[in-house]
Amino acid sequence: MQNNLKVLFIGDIVGKPGRSSLKALLPGLIDKLKIDFVIANGENAAGGFGITEKIAKELFEQGINVITTGNHVWDKKEDIPYIVREPNILRPFNYPPGVPGHGSIVCPHKGLKIGVINLMGRVFMIPVDCPFRTGLEEVERIRQVTKIIIVDFHGEATSEKIALGYFLDGKVSAVIGTHTHVQTADERILPKGTAYITDAGMTGPLDSIIGIEVPQIIERFLYQMPRKFEVAKGRTVFSGVVIDIDTVTGLARSIQRLYIQSGQ
Repeated sequence: MQNNLKVLFIGDIVGKPGRSSLKALLPGLIDKLKIDFVIANGENAAGGFGITEKIAKELFEQGINVITTGNHVWDKKEDIPYIVREPNILRPFNYPPGVPGHGSIVCPHKGLKIGVINLMGRVFMIPVDCPFRTGLEEVERIRQVTKIIIVDFHGEATSEKIALGYFLDGKVSAVIGTHTHVQTADERILPKGTAYITDAGMTGPLDSIIGIEVPQIIERFLYQMPRKFEVAKGRTVFSGVVIDIDTVTGLARSIQRLYIQSGQ
């Protein structure tokens, strides 16, 4: 059994530009960086809001092992039955009891067992159960099976994300923030060995406001009127992190940011 595992975590995939960037870059990155396992947040992969069965299958075919989500997971209502029955697509674990779908998974992979947990924050977000208490309970359950655990924490507030990182430090391999679509420069190994970054960033249109056409968002701020948002076009960015994990201890050896611009 190998004693290290390289996990690529891809920041929120936004619309067709994000999927195109992924298709162009992912195979080469897997080969160049010797990636063993790929996780991607895909909740904005379908037109910027939600994910469909067709797109999810496309992402899996390109080498993604687990798709995480967040507050937009249910946006494509016609595809909810697929999300519910597909164990490798996760919705936030701390939705209230009775919500369908899967909030975590343990994946057998290359002789290892890799745990992935999807959590969502409560600050400036929809009301859900406590990510700290529910997350810790699920971490302790999965640690009976494997020490390799990656957490996607989908949240708005930096302080809440950092707090969860320290709360789970030494208990999980990595806590990776998603949701803001803006990559932060605070990647680090926390004191007890957990890799952390506040936000992995976005894989999608670069010349945009968090993936959406610039004039549409400016108009929303100016007039506070509801309007349809469209995914921007043009140059793209591929954002994410690579985590090197000790498979014996489950702790991280390193975390490296990826931020790759492409197009005209």
